Amino acid sequence: MKSTNIADPEYFHKVVDCQWACPAHTLVPEYIRLIAQRRYADAFMINWHSNVFPGILGRTCDRPCEPACRRGRIEEKPVAICRLKRVAADMKGDISDRLPVPPFAANGKRIALVGGGPASLTVARDLIPLGYRCTLFERDPRAGGLMRSNIPTFRLPVAVLDEEVDRVLDLGVEVYFGHSIDSLKALLNEEFDAVFIGTGAPRGKDLAIPGREEAAANIHIGIDFLSSVAFGHTERIGRRVVVIGGGNTAMDCCRTALRLGGEAVTVTVRSPRADMKASDWEIEDAMREGIPVLDNHAPKKFLVEDGKLTAVVFEKMTAEYDKSGRRTLKPAGEPPVVIECDDVLMAIGQDNAFPWIERDIGLDFDDNGMPVVDAQTYSSTRPGVFFGGDAAWGPKNIIWAVEHGHQAAISIDLFCRSEDLHGRPSPRTNLLSQKMGIHEWSYDNDISTVRRIPVPHVATNVALKNLTTEVELGYDEKLAFDEAMRCLNCDVQTVFAPQLCIECDACTDICPVDCINFIKNAPETELRNNLRVPARNLHQDIYVIEGLKTGRIMAKDEDVCLHCGLCAERCPTGAWDMQKYTYIDGQAEKLLETANGA
Repeated sequence: MKSTNIADPEYFHKVVDCQWACPAHTLVPEYIRLIAQRRYADAFMINWHSNVFPGILGRTCDRPCEPACRRGRIEEKPVAICRLKRVAADMKGDISDRLPVPPFAANGKRIALVGGGPASLTVARDLIPLGYRCTLFERDPRAGGLMRSNIPTFRLPVAVLDEEVDRVLDLGVEVYFGHSIDSLKALLNEEFDAVFIGTGAPRGKDLAIPGREEAAANIHIGIDFLSSVAFGHTERIGRRVVVIGGGNTAMDCCRTALRLGGEAVTVTVRSPRADMKASDWEIEDAMREGIPVLDNHAPKKFLVEDGKLTAVVFEKMTAEYDKSGRRTLKPAGEPPVVIECDDVLMAIGQDNAFPWIERDIGLDFDDNGMPVVDAQTYSSTRPGVFFGGDAAWGPKNIIWAVEHGHQAAISIDLFCRSEDLHGRPSPRTNLLSQKMGIHEWSYDNDISTVRRIPVPHVATNVALKNLTTEVELGYDEKLAFDEAMRCLNCDVQTVFAPQLCIECDACTDICPVDCINFIKNAPETELRNNLRVPARNLHQDIYVIEGLKTGRIMAKDEDVCLHCGLCAERCPTGAWDMQKYTYIDGQAEKLLETANGA
């Protein structure tokens, strides 16, 4: 193998597994260190720069960073990255003096934002400081999109949502609430320089099985039910409730039903429990509240007596998997299961709905009725029309919508300046030694032995009394410090200088995971197998440095390195150094800074 090019901005970025996995590339280890230092406002601003909604995401994020967390490779559970984000938001204090202050010098360009969800709000947050006039059209009476209409207040308090949404709107967004766009063609005829569509996936899927029409009065589409509750239109539900579906919406539906008077609430899902789409913690929260989750139950018909829903009939299923892991569900051959109920909530998925977009305006759709959107620029086939969030490629989650908004904002800015949409801004990076003395570092490299700290919850009997009591209490300052100290500081890299190495092997002796090797070079596949501990994870690189006096190479498996710094402390010549790598993803706002010479 050739020597690793650590000047490649993506090399060490990939080593910081949590940041690499985060769609918005948040500086996770940096803000966690700041929390440990009680610098909550600084930690909040790092989050606000990249993910825009720290308080919201600190409660509701789907946490793609946590399965990637290196801590999860040395013990059962990763760092509670998401809930530490909430700590930064809850304890930040007054940060008003750190925010962009309107009004901003106008550049004469007008942008229409259709839909008031996280993607559109992110576009506005990025573009308004550049001088764009952003006009938001939202059919609901408040902005927030599905964050407001589909996430129950016992998970996301209205005050938190309003604070973070209003922080964007207060930059100077021109808003039209209760305003549905019925024709994109008509909107394009107005004097907008670009249009961003972030309308989400607003149509819940239905089930066409016997009894559906007869029992329609007591069968509710999950997202419509949650929206009706959020805006105060639904306040009660039947005593016996069946929720059909295994995603996060189903978990929100069942827990909401419990608070609206449901006494016997049951979740059913066609697949095995291990294949459920809901996050593990969402399932745990539902079961903590006493809600049973019945897997391998496929709904077959609704039973109706005297025009009223009485039960749902299910067929028990069994799952078979082929060599590729593809699943096939087959009848188990058991007697049908009948679950009596008064209401059914169907949360089996969501679809996009674009009846308001004409098909004769140069905007192409695929065979599934989805707009054809460029995966890098978020532009449609009609110049000046951009998509993001669930409206672009179907349902994902808030953090993906935020990243879509960042990327779309870059493209809108480039489009309005008549520049190539593929000319994306480069990330800003920095690699800086953390050395303060011979064996002293500017960061705490002691590896905590504390196991993941559970987030405190209110008592269940209190939580179920109403819809507005937030179930999770969050970490206090002590718990936040202890959890933050579990972070392994994966952004502080082990950087090797071969010209200083005397090949004494002291670093290999002290390495707690045997990831450092001085070895004969070989092709990558062979080299991976020849390491002291073979490097099996092909998704993570081998750090290879040539130029040693013996002709050997230094090869370090980045996958298992703990960034503990013991190699650098032990090295008698300083060939190893601990250097913090900072990677800040390019955003539209950075284009202005570059233009101003910042």
